Amino acid sequence: MGKIIFYEDRNFQGRSYDCMSDCSDISSYLSRVGSIRVESGCFMVYERNSYMGNQFFLRRGEYHDMQRMMSMGMMFDTIRSCRMIPPYRGSYRMRIYERDNFGGQMHEVMDDCDNIMERYRMSDWQSCHVMDGHWLFYEQPHYRGRMWYFRPGEYRSFRDMGYSNMRFISMRRITDMC
Repeated sequence: MGKIIFYEDRNFQGRSYDCMSDCSDISSYLSRVGSIRVESGCFMVYERNSYMGNQFFLRRGEYHDMQRMMSMGMMFDTIRSCRMIPPYRGSYRMRIYERDNFGGQMHEVMDDCDNIMERYRMSDWQSCHVMDGHWLFYEQPHYRGRMWYFRPGEYRSFRDMGYSNMRFISMRRITDMC
């Protein structure tokens, strides 16, 4: 499985917390996160407890300080929870819908899409059903901006999930050897 180590200070200094599964409250182990080492697997880190707030994808590697992670596109400077992304080697498939509760125009997606508006002529989509695989959704074309992790399941309303002012414009399959 995966292993991620959180350190209180930059450059892997200070107290540390080893994590090999989901953790909904890192602040119960450390007062802050200053650097991260992902020894194996892939993880999503979250700005707030209980997997809430902004998210960022981390693969195996060393992240010496929060400023470096922010220069890589992370949109926040505090990490409070993390979720391990399980290994997956099958096919990828999901359906995206124009409206809540799987209503309106529907498209089946099986590969990365750098611009949903251009490919599917959809200006917005409000629900999806992830049948196979693990996906990252982005707020801007070409996999830029804030990102969100979606695993297999039915997502009937992005608005009810707290994404009411959010538009997902691109999506990518998580194909890393997590």
